Amino acid sequence: MRQFQYLGRSPVYSTGGMAATSHPLATQTAIAILQNGGNALDAAVAASAVQCVVEPGSTGIGGDCFCLYAPQGRADQIIAYNGSGRAPQAATPEWFAAQGMTAIQRHSPHAVTVPGAVDAWCQLVQDHGTLALSEILAPAITYAREGYPLADRARFDFGLQQRVLQANGTLAQTFLVDGALPQVGTRLRQPLLAHTLAAIAQNGRAGFYGGPIAAEMVEYLRHAGGLHTLEDFEATQGEYVVPISGEFRDYTVHQCPPNSQGVIALLLLNIMASLEREADLLSPQRVHQEIEAGRLAYQDRFCYLSDPAYTDIPLDGLLSADHAAKLRTVIDPTRALDPLPRFTAPSHRDTVYITVVDRDRNACSLINSLFDDFGSGLMTPQSGVVFHSRGMSFSLDSQHPNCIAPGKRPMHTIIPGMVSHKGKVVLSYGVMGGHYQAFGHMQFLCRLLDYGYNIQAAQDLPRFFPEPLTGDVEVEDRLSAQTKTQLIAMGHRLVPPPKPIGGSQAIWIDWTAGVLIGGSDPRKDGCAIGY
Repeated sequence: MRQFQYLGRSPVYSTGGMAATSHPLATQTAIAILQNGGNALDAAVAASAVQCVVEPGSTGIGGDCFCLYAPQGRADQIIAYNGSGRAPQAATPEWFAAQGMTAIQRHSPHAVTVPGAVDAWCQLVQDHGTLALSEILAPAITYAREGYPLADRARFDFGLQQRVLQANGTLAQTFLVDGALPQVGTRLRQPLLAHTLAAIAQNGRAGFYGGPIAAEMVEYLRHAGGLHTLEDFEATQGEYVVPISGEFRDYTVHQCPPNSQGVIALLLLNIMASLEREADLLSPQRVHQEIEAGRLAYQDRFCYLSDPAYTDIPLDGLLSADHAAKLRTVIDPTRALDPLPRFTAPSHRDTVYITVVDRDRNACSLINSLFDDFGSGLMTPQSGVVFHSRGMSFSLDSQHPNCIAPGKRPMHTIIPGMVSHKGKVVLSYGVMGGHYQAFGHMQFLCRLLDYGYNIQAAQDLPRFFPEPLTGDVEVEDRLSAQTKTQLIAMGHRLVPPPKPIGGSQAIWIDWTAGVLIGGSDPRKDGCAIGY
């Protein structure tokens, strides 16, 4: 039980349904959908659509989506959906080489793969939902048309992207007030986005990937120098994929397979499972263990992770006990390893994560992302679509597994998660924060399952992250000064994070008591609500 004289949140308990998101209006929307007859999938998509409006820096319909869904909480029935977008058919490594390009920049149209989120929503609702898409998208359309108050964390993220907002005329017109950043509580409207969401509600995926909206998106991207065609948009289609899993303690952890980085979360858990467990979760020794495990696992990520349709990814080898054991033996308990090889991949990004469990114990773990705050910073002037920047993850090295190619999907950081026990899903959870996500899954599950923190406290604790591109270790302020001093003495280069590390949501299903237990990350504006 938490100490009530300290600041913090209690877990949320309910017996009917529950939702946890990073924005109160999205959580409230999910609960309303459940109470109006929708299931967990309907509620998650409705919440995601609302977040595309009220958290425009973090997510949007111009982004991508991954989902795990467990009908009636059955672990043997978990489905995984990959809603990540593909490169245009004209995007060959030879074309980029001929242009003298060695990397894809954030604000370039080449950072925009064809958005996959809308297709994912439509397919998932068609196959697993119970309500009409028009009913599911209605709350988001209302918020976009009539307005919503800007929340604290959302405003903080606006501030980090002020130059991006000012650089694009449609972004500035939509999200700035007389050219300046809006204040917390300012009522913002997105009429262009409302119109586009309404077209999707009426016509499904055809309202986005065809017709005048698709034509405008293609024209806008091509005018900026992109290679996209209307045929690329019309051909967009996500796919159901086979989940991957690994064992941690007495539980099975389920993840989406590559091109998502779920395999790296499982690898990290494999490494940590047999390391000597320190008594204090935040001791210098334990923090050092996690940092070194992260540095090693992310090296594997950059070497191997790509689109499996284009590259043979050694999944069995990455998840083998022998591989985890070899990585553990490299870790020096007293010193940071010599600098690891650095790789040319983009840095820390943003996302939203949603988890919903309904009365029938259908469980949905869904994540929707623009990658960067406000993605590429490119927004269409008529349809109000903010494009993501996921194409930055591609390499332009023709020998690299993640090299760009026609119709190829880039390495993806976003990973929804589930945990099962004795054939039933007991936890639907996810962690936001770009590269941090795989490391964050390990941190959260270790704090919950190894150290016995409750579902809220496991998210509240101080975080740290070995940034894989710079070699720095980002450390939140609340980690003790003594621990920081000893980590520096071990050879770690500590830096403050540019913003709070990640975000998370989680719902635990207690099958015996018939109770749902939820938690929501205090680093975001959101909450868990049950009924």
